[in-house]
Amino acid sequence: MRRDQLEHAIRAACQIAGLTEVIIVGSQAILGTYTEDELPFYATRSAEVDVLPIADGSDEIARLADEIEGVAGEFSPFAELHGFNIDGVDLQTSALPEGWRGRLVKVQNPNTAAPSGEPQFIGWCLDKEDLCVAKLCALREKDQNFVDALITANLVDPRVITTRLTTVPEAHRPAAERAAHWLAHRTSSAGGG
Repeated sequence: MRRDQLEHAIRAACQIAGLTEVIIVGSQAILGTYTEDELPFYATRSAEVDVLPIADGSDEIARLADEIEGVAGEFSPFAELHGFNIDGVDLQTSALPEGWRGRLVKVQNPNTAAPSGEPQFIGWCLDKEDLCVAKLCALREKDQNFVDALITANLVDPRVITTRLTTVPEAHRPAAERAAHWLAHRTSSAGGG
């Protein structure tokens, strides 16, 4: 995926849900910090953008997430036309560390605006280390490959990731402990990362 596709996804998700702002929580949130030219292959290979609608209450967030996915999700005409899909998600989707909202990366430019130029939609992307925390708590092979590629390219700090893993909500602590073990093994076997 490319940065311009992320910007298109932000614009489309906002228009579908009738919002001016959304949060990008999946792997493509990394494009809020780096362009595709700066990133390794494993960091941009996903063709889906996970969008968390900004709304009051979990029921409204879930409703808007379903609306986004219904219009632009996998196998939709939107996905077929543009080569990527938008998955609507809720707050339960990702294990996020304490303070994550204060570290969001703002993506707003002419590409995130409506065709008329107004409104200017905003995509708030997870901070790069917070994103790695969420990916490692999922602990799937593709998530490990994603984080490993970012560490290898010196684009994220494993020490910051390790520290933030200790601050995820209690419900995600077992996953965070497994993630911390994987990260410690990965950095020690790589000579300190």
